[in-house]
Parts: sequence; structure tokens; C-alpha cells
Amino acid sequence: MRWEELDQQPCSLARTLAVIGDKWTLLVLRDCFLGVRRFDEFEQRLGITRHLLAGRLKKLVEHGVLTKVAYQQRPLREEYRLTEKGLDLHPAMLALVSWGDRHMADERGAPVLHVHKGCGKVMHPVIVCSECGETVGARDVRVEAGAGWAEEAQLPRQA
Repeated sequence: MRWEELDQQPCSLARTLAVIGDKWTLLVLRDCFLGVRRFDEFEQRLGITRHLLAGRLKKLVEHGVLTKVAYQQRPLREEYRLTEKGLDLHPAMLALVSWGDRHMADERGAPVLHVHKGCGKVMHPVIVCSECGETVGARDVRVEAGAGWAEEAQLPRQA
């Protein structure tokens, strides 16, 4: 499987990685969820080249994850905002952060806490079954081919 062909795979993860699967794109998205919207803010916070940043932002806009919104007319200046499609990445981002807090934090602990606005408590993401509400872990799920699965492809054996 070639990196530039990921978006053609019969796999939702591969197709997702084709859009957001590099480190700079994930860090751009992190900053979006932290409220960063302007090109120069991204550039300053991330310390990457303008060319690299422009490419990542362009791809996110092309795929409808971000939208450009004018905040000044003369000269025209635009900022980047998460779309509904982009906001739908929040659970995945929280899951990655939670994993990092658990396995990559130093002795001081998590660098950022996520506080639920509704109850005011520090929260941790939990995956639950949409049908019964039970907490779901890796060993609690079976994978079956869906309508979008290519018949010539084979599902891997599950542990």
C-alpha cells in the first residue's frame, strides 16, 4: 500500500489518515481545538515553514475539515475554523491525548486537563456502545465486513 493511495483503500482508517495522518496536520488540528485560527498564530506556535503549514491547511480546507472565514476585507485576511466535519474529530483527538497522558506524560502528569463544562469536573474520554450504553474496549468489539468493503479484500484475523 502506497501512502498516496491511502484514500482509495476500502478502510475508513486509511482514508482518514490520507487527510489527517501526518504529525503536522494533527498538531494543526490540536491548535484549532485550542482556539488558534490565524495563519501567523499557527506558524508561530508550531515553528514550521510557511510552505509546509500552507499545504496542511489547504488540504484540511479541501477536505472540508476547516473553512476559511474573512476577518478583514482590506487587505483580505482569512482565518481557519473547524467545520462540523472538523468538530467530529474531537473524540479522536481526545482519545490520542488521553493515550499520551497515560503513556507519555512525565512525572508531573498531564500537561493539559480537559474539564467538562456541564459538571466542572476533569474528564477522560470513554467509548460506549451506541446501542446499549456499555463501556467498550478493544476486546469487546468484533469486526465484520460492511457494505463499503471490497469483496476481493480479506479481513484480517482478529485477536
